[in-house]
Amino acid sequence: MIGISRQTDYAARLVLHLAALESETQVSIAEISKLRLLPVAFVRRLVGRLVKAGVLLTARGSGGGIRLGRPAAEISLLDVVNAVEGGIVLNQCLDGRHVCPLSHGCPVQAAWSAATKALETHLATVRFDALARDSEAHLTAHLSRHAAIRKAAQLNGLPGDSITHGGAGLYCLLAFPSIPP
Repeated sequence: MIGISRQTDYAARLVLHLAALESETQVSIAEISKLRLLPVAFVRRLVGRLVKAGVLLTARGSGGGIRLGRPAAEISLLDVVNAVEGGIVLNQCLDGRHVCPLSHGCPVQAAWSAATKALETHLATVRFDALARDSEAHLTAHLSRHAAIRKAAQLNGLPGDSITHGGAGLYCLLAFPSIPP
């Protein structure tokens, strides 16, 4: 399967949350974790990568937190993918570290290269200001699903806060029991 990592998904949800807020608003990692159903420890690791890429800024101390490093209109999904994944490579023959003796004139490599460029171009056009316009409905859906998951956890004899503290594995197990976390 070709797909993004869970880290990239969580990073996009983190940036989306901040993009949906008033400009310059700082929030705590704990607040975002709770509202976007993200494990706190995971978010902490992602924040470091996103700060290094200039997507987020942090402030320590009382009243500190995290906020967007630049306007949401200037942050793309590609920025988040690059910050977390290190770029898009659909085949290792394109990563610059592997040399394929057949690469010169290889039509398959050319197809992978074109697909990579098309995906990068598309992700570069998806801006978080546009995504944030639809964020309220998205957050409402998350919170509604969160309440259902919490109830399912309690019915299964798990503590009510186990999804926030148990992370995505428990969330997936309860939300999608036929799919392994």
